Amino acid sequence: MLILNTPITKAVLKEYAANTFGDMIKCVADVDKGLLAVDADLHADLERLLLENGSQQTSLWGFNLYPDETGDGFIEYDSLINIRSWQGNPSRDVLDQDVRDRIASIVDTFIIE
Repeated sequence: MLILNTPITKAVLKEYAANTFGDMIKCVADVDKGLLAVDADLHADLERLLLENGSQQTSLWGFNLYPDETGDGFIEYDSLINIRSWQGNPSRDVLDQDVRDRIASIVDTFIIE
C-alpha cells in the first residue's frame, strides 16, 4: 500500500496489479487533497491509510484501475467504501459526475503512459 507522491507509469501500475488481482488494482482517491492511494487487497485498507495521513472520510472514494484498458474501461468507479446514503451515494458506484471527474483528474495526474 502506498500514497503516490510522484507519477508512475501504466507499466508500474501493471506490475502492482500483477501482485494482487492480475489485471486490476484497487485505489482510493482523496478528491479534496488530490491524493491517490494504490495497491491493497481491500479499498478499506487504502481508506484507512489515507485517514491515518490526515484525509477526511467524506473525501475518499474507491475505484479500480485496469492498466491494460483505455478510455472508459480504464477506471471502474466501484467499491464498498462508496456506499454512503448520508452523503447522497447509496451505491457501490460513484454516482456524482463531479466526483468521477475529480477522480479521473487525480488519476491523470499520477498515472502516466
